[in-house]
Amino acid sequence: MFHNVTGMPTETLIRNAYLVLEAQGPQPHSGSGTGWEIDGGWIALQDGRVHSVGTSSEPEPQAQTVIDAEGRLVTPGLVNTHHHMYQNLTRAYAPAVNGTLFQWLTELYPRWAVLDEESTYLSTYVAAAELLLGGCTTSSDHMYVHPRPKLIDAQIRAPTEIGFRFMANRGSMTRSVEDGGLPPKEVVQDEETILEDSERLISTYHDPNPGAMVRMSLAPCSMFSVSESIMRATAELAEKHDVRLHTHLAEDKDEDTYALEVYGRRPVEYLEDCGWAHDRTWVAHYIYGSAEENRRLASAGVGATQCPSSNMILAGDTADARALREMGMSVGIGCDGSSSADSADLWAETRGALLLARHSHGPASFSARDALNMSTLGSAANLGWADELGHLRPGACADLVIWESSPLSQAGVLTDRVEGWLRSGPARAQDTFVAGRRLVAGGELQLAGLDDVLSRHRTAAAAMQGVSA
Repeated sequence: MFHNVTGMPTETLIRNAYLVLEAQGPQPHSGSGTGWEIDGGWIALQDGRVHSVGTSSEPEPQAQTVIDAEGRLVTPGLVNTHHHMYQNLTRAYAPAVNGTLFQWLTELYPRWAVLDEESTYLSTYVAAAELLLGGCTTSSDHMYVHPRPKLIDAQIRAPTEIGFRFMANRGSMTRSVEDGGLPPKEVVQDEETILEDSERLISTYHDPNPGAMVRMSLAPCSMFSVSESIMRATAELAEKHDVRLHTHLAEDKDEDTYALEVYGRRPVEYLEDCGWAHDRTWVAHYIYGSAEENRRLASAGVGATQCPSSNMILAGDTADARALREMGMSVGIGCDGSSSADSADLWAETRGALLLARHSHGPASFSARDALNMSTLGSAANLGWADELGHLRPGACADLVIWESSPLSQAGVLTDRVEGWLRSGPARAQDTFVAGRRLVAGGELQLAGLDDVLSRHRTAAAAMQGVSA
């Protein structure tokens, strides 16, 4: 264990907690594999980092702020590895709620074509605030609709103001309906514009240093909506700047047919040929890869994101997280866009991952700790951030959650706090810390501008949906 040897007060001490400092998971991409938990322990935070931890029998450091967790569960902050935040402007949009993936995309693309800087900022702010209440402290976002320039600049303003850790995915689409794709021409861009803007965003916002609050990755949307040349050029640009790559892959059965007809290859073969099969890549959904393709991507270091609620709402299949993890692939969790999942709640997605794995493989196949490992260390590995995020070992970023303990839902949970947390929900964050800052306190967001943002968001959402506010 570790204790304060300087005698100087730390900034924050959380005591009397059930600490999950690292969720147990399989080797090799999910931490030590053994996990690290302390019942009745304490954790001290200083300068945005985990300063020290200890058991109840070890001396606690002095601190400027002391929080008694009263026996509550404390975990690393959850990490969201796939989202489309702007889509909360069309949350539960009635004409699209019962459609298939392609049906709701076709219905909603024209609505998203009116996206501007104001609505992008507002939707990102709302998404980050909602994620904080669900215990999420870091999120990536796949922003691929660009009807106007500098939308990602507007997007980055929101988490920066809040103090939320963020990886902006500079998405792109080049192929409109006129070129055999799905989106209207208003939301696609030419390759030169995409690459120039990608360079600009990386040079302006990407922070490769430890403790970064904003990082960039490059994220062509999917093989349905971008050209092969932009896939290749984006991979080269990402290698040049040492940033990560993200895209949708093998999400729909029709993708196989499309890939064979257009590219003469299956989706995974196409990804490999475009220079994406390496450890700086993570892919969203990844449902329909063959066993051999799964092994190849796992061996190459490619990660995958499972989006449980989105897949179930769209009545599709889902990534086999258990099988992929057993192959050595880092598998994280994402809530996906609000137009399919309709909720930015990483606790709910973590529970969904638990249920899906057990439904497919049996009751002894997957535990709450496996699911928590996915939404912490697995997700952090997806983002290339597992050195600092997804665990609470001393020196890690001070991103953590004290979970609310509902007297009713937790009544009778006496033998396993982690299983009780995920089985006996719903659960909300009692306190959420990002870089040591308490952004949720007593279950309430500490965001002075939230009411104004919600009012403006309603106006923007009504305009986008063509209804009265």
